[in-house]
Amino acid sequence: MIQLRDVSVRVPVIGRNAPDRTLLDAVSLDLTEHRIAVIGANGSGKSTLLRLLNGLRTPSSGQVLVAGHDTVEEAKTVRSLVGFVFTDPLAQLLMPTPVEDVELSLRTRIRNRVARADAAQRLLDERGIGRVAHQSIYDLSGGERQLVALTSVLAVEPEVIVADEPTTLLDLRNKLMLRDIFETLPQQLIFSTHDLDFAREAQRVIVIDGGRVMADGDPDAAIAAYAGAMRA
Repeated sequence: MIQLRDVSVRVPVIGRNAPDRTLLDAVSLDLTEHRIAVIGANGSGKSTLLRLLNGLRTPSSGQVLVAGHDTVEEAKTVRSLVGFVFTDPLAQLLMPTPVEDVELSLRTRIRNRVARADAAQRLLDERGIGRVAHQSIYDLSGGERQLVALTSVLAVEPEVIVADEPTTLLDLRNKLMLRDIFETLPQQLIFSTHDLDFAREAQRVIVIDGGRVMADGDPDAAIAAYAGAMRA
């Protein structure tokens, strides 16, 4: 379980005597459901919230716990438990080819280079993208890149997947494909999205507005509250 306890995130603003900008304000949540969607307008604090969950961002005050591990004091343990998928896969694909990127994720678990390469190829095959294993990541489609990024994250066998607007840059075919894959993952999935149909597939929807939780609960009720606030 992931717990946020009175978490705020503030960043300095350039300018003499300018007050800090608050990105999240006193958020407390227990994230227990298998599928949780986070929605809200651009700049509402969605990405800040998700980045807290694996220590990519640290709270200015309050505490974030993953299975009892503090994301600040036990960051390495937390990142082994929580995998993060970025909106743009090029932001996280570090190696020239898919197979090399997955190998990088496997390096601590499989020391033998040949065995590691074989395992990386097998994982890509299982995702249906083994055919592009040795191509440049820049020659792949958006959907293929996102699948490679997801494969690299899953290679470390995390307990939780956090995905920040993972379908935003994809066409309809690849959006539906990625949604189908997410549906089959055994890990807890926490994702942000502007796709309200995608959000409705979750068991719980959290609406963030102005750095605060504006609604939280049943998908239909939370989405209705969000839509109403956007019309107001």
